Amino acid sequence: MSYIATFDLIGCGVFAISGAIIAFQQRVDGIGVVVLATVTAIGGGTVRDLLLDVPVFWLHQPNYIYTIIFASIVTILWINSSRKIPGKSLEVADALGLALFVVMGTEKALSAGVPAVTAVIMGTLTGCFGGLLRDVFANQIPLIFRKELYAVCCISGGLVYVTLLNFLSVHISAIIAFLCVLLLRLAALRWGWSIHVFKFPDHSSH
Repeated sequence: MSYIATFDLIGCGVFAISGAIIAFQQRVDGIGVVVLATVTAIGGGTVRDLLLDVPVFWLHQPNYIYTIIFASIVTILWINSSRKIPGKSLEVADALGLALFVVMGTEKALSAGVPAVTAVIMGTLTGCFGGLLRDVFANQIPLIFRKELYAVCCISGGLVYVTLLNFLSVHISAIIAFLCVLLLRLAALRWGWSIHVFKFPDHSSH
């Protein structure tokens, strides 16, 4: 198994964990856990492959389904044994999955022969869309629409990756891009970084 496939499976498992955590928070049943874990883990990659007109990655590779099921069971056992979710666990799991999927999605798009800018968009879609589906299904405001940087982290990681490929190996470029997305996302969560576009009225003085 190539390193790309390995990291893709890891990202799938991490995103499945974040979906299972949301399922716990929303008090859904067992089927709901699997559904939220699945759409989180493979939703973005599925849309990416459909847009790139390539075979959908998980249809003929059951390892992805096994990974989702395994991650869901581990999360259920973990939560049932501790009776609570450690603070920020969802955000950290989501950030890890985001970083892995952005790099893997960008690389797959480049392998499909699309231009670099399209590959960055596909990487961003791979990272964001599964989490968006998860939050919509759970009737929550998607993380991508909340105040901390999210899509910007994906775009930054994709740009770093396609740029570094001109100077460094695929492996080194992937590691640096992964760290870029992960650290930028965690920093945004820690310090509340955001990009303000509209100037909203301050009602605190009324």
